[in-house]
Amino acid sequence: MLKAYFLDFYGTIVFEDGEVIQEISQIIYDTGKVEDKSEIGRFWWKEFQTSFMNAYGERFETQRVLEYQSLAKTIEIFKSTADAKVLSEKMFAYWQKPPIFEDAKEFLKLCQLPVYIVSNIDRKDIEAAIEYHGLKVAGVFTSEDAKAYKPRKELFELALRETGLQPEEVIHVGDSLSSDVKGAHALEIKPVWVNRSGKEVPAKVEAVRRLQDILEL
Repeated sequence: MLKAYFLDFYGTIVFEDGEVIQEISQIIYDTGKVEDKSEIGRFWWKEFQTSFMNAYGERFETQRVLEYQSLAKTIEIFKSTADAKVLSEKMFAYWQKPPIFEDAKEFLKLCQLPVYIVSNIDRKDIEAAIEYHGLKVAGVFTSEDAKAYKPRKELFELALRETGLQPEEVIHVGDSLSSDVKGAHALEIKPVWVNRSGKEVPAKVEAVRRLQDILEL
């Protein structure tokens, strides 16, 4: 019996930080030495992902630390004169006041079951974003709490343990096949992929175009 929803936050309830990343990449391009601007984003993402995947347990670092370190390395590699602290503050400011998806507001208004946020983000930032939009949720579980990031199991285990729910009693909803769908599957939690852009849906993956469509499953 379904008793609650676990929801990812960035990319699922609110917009991802793609716009501010593009802005920062442009600044690095304008102040650095690189011919192809796309090289900046590729390097930055790879640098972040490498540190992100290795950050758990005693080696855990917050999103703010990982983003700053990867950004500083990107600025160095592309010989930019930009200030990593100034640029990272742009990203942190976005995290605290991201625009919200209209279908997410509709889902939260219509949903009759408890909704818990399960997110790869620092607690301070997500709490600020939730307050900014005046969202009412039953609880919030972050990578900072679990000292691990999705798709690792620790964050999902924490959410289940703290809510007293069993895997078969929840659905985890998120926009990432690698973090949300893969991570939930590992704990035998039913995942639903939010696919707003209409991408091809992989085999054995359940997907919705709008969050409120989950209520009809």
